[in-house]
Parts: sequence; C-alpha cells; structure tokens
Amino acid sequence: MKNAYVKYVVALLLFGSNGIVASYILLNSYEIVYLRTLIGSIFLIIVFFLSKQKLQFWGNKSHLLYLVISGVAMGASWIFLFEAFAQIGVSIATLIYYCGPVIVMMLSPFIFREKMTSAKVVGFLAVILGMLCVNGQAFVQGKISWGLILGMLSAITYAIMVIFNKKASSITGLENAMCQLVISFITVAIFIGLKQGFSVNISDGNLIPILVLGVASTGIGCYFYFSSIGSLPVQTVSILGYLEPLSALIFSAAILGEELSLVQVAGAVLILGGAAFGELFRQKGQEKVSSE
Repeated sequence: MKNAYVKYVVALLLFGSNGIVASYILLNSYEIVYLRTLIGSIFLIIVFFLSKQKLQFWGNKSHLLYLVISGVAMGASWIFLFEAFAQIGVSIATLIYYCGPVIVMMLSPFIFREKMTSAKVVGFLAVILGMLCVNGQAFVQGKISWGLILGMLSAITYAIMVIFNKKASSITGLENAMCQLVISFITVAIFIGLKQGFSVNISDGNLIPILVLGVASTGIGCYFYFSSIGSLPVQTVSILGYLEPLSALIFSAAILGEELSLVQVAGAVLILGGAAFGELFRQKGQEKVSSE
C-alpha cells in the first residue's frame, strides 16, 4: 500500500510538470504531443511485454470501441491543452482543463445513472464561479481569447476521454494505459501527417526535454498511475488527484514566474475545491448506498 501511494504521488507530480517541460521545447503544440505520445507508447509497450502480460482487449468489441473513442479524445485533449499552455500560460490553462472532471460529474447521472446530489450541484456552481474569477476580465470585456477556447476544448475532450474509458470497464490496468496511449498517438499522427507530414525537426536543445516529457512525464507517469490506483481506496485517489493541478500551479509560479491575481487565486480555490467537494461527496454517497 505504501509503495502504491508513493507511485501515485510521483505520477501526479510528473503529470503536473507537463506544462513546465513543454515550455522548454521549441516546437509547436501538436509536434510536442506527437513526440510525447510516440515515446510514451513505445515505453509502455516495452513495459507491458516485459511484465509478460497477455493482450485481452479484443475479448469485448464494444469496450474496445469505447477505448478507441477515449484514446482519440485523449490525443485531441492534449493537443488543445498544450496549445493553451502556449497561448495563456500553464496556470490558467491547467485550471480550465480541470473543469473536465466536473463535466464528468454533472453528466454521470445521465450516463452512469448516478444520483444527482446537492453536493454535485454545489461543486458545479463553485467551479463556474471560479471560472468567472479566473477569466472574469475576459468575460466582462467580451474578449474570449483563442487560448481560453482551447482550454475549454481540452476540458470537454478530457470529459469524453474519462467517460468512455469508464465504459470500457473490461480493459484495465497497464493494458488500458498502453492501448489508450497508442490510440492517442495514432490520432495525433494522423493529424500531424495531414497538416505537415510526419517529419519533425528536433534541434539538440530540444532533445532532453522531449525525452523527459515522453519517458518520464508520459511513460513512467502512466505506468505508475495505472499500476497504483487499483491498490488505493477510491476516495484517496480522488483527494490526492488534485495534487496534479496544484503542483502545476506551484511549478509554473516557481519556475516560469507566472503569477495569479488575488481574484484568480480565489477562482483557483473555487475550481479545485468545488471539483474535490463534488467528487468526495459522490464517493461517500456511493459507499452509503452500497452498505445499505
């Protein structure tokens, strides 16, 4: 259990560093995601076969279809997110991206037949208020930037990714992570192939951060994440999960010098607090129902 905690926390910190590492890569967003998914896929394929596991995803064709949709959504979400990093900064892009779990939370009564609770409504309203605080000036002035739109698209596609991954319940663990990452790579590869061809010019200065992003932040991060969450309580996974956006905010302030105003800090608290509140009370509600 202790080993699972360590791996999970390390995975979240690696994910939280994505925007920081990407800022040192002098490539456009879709080239970064293309290389990230390529290197991460190769790493997870090697780990999967070294662990002598057997592929079982073809056993349920409907779940395989769900996983394909989830992988496509993940590739699209990362393209939107990394471009949002470049347009509006790591801090604000991360906060908008983390509205994705709240979208899942609000759709779950319709898709997974989960009960709509007052906690979900309160959490959702807190996140909306937080969004207004973080991007209030843009909303008031009617200046919705392209970076803000990209951030919103990353949150929407994140929600699609999570929903369809949950529906692919027979494909789990490392096999799930590997298949999803490979599908996301194929998605991004098709996009970049149509846009500019498959060749990417990598200068010497970009090689190390690309390898860090592909191997550490993606490959090792996904391996640690999916190999640990099965051994941890669901509520613990939900609570600790917010280390990812919090670490991204701290890293962006400490390393990139990005700053949030007091109103935006309040918005960050509302977004992350509202999402965590709705998720925690959802888990408590489920535990209560199961015990009855």
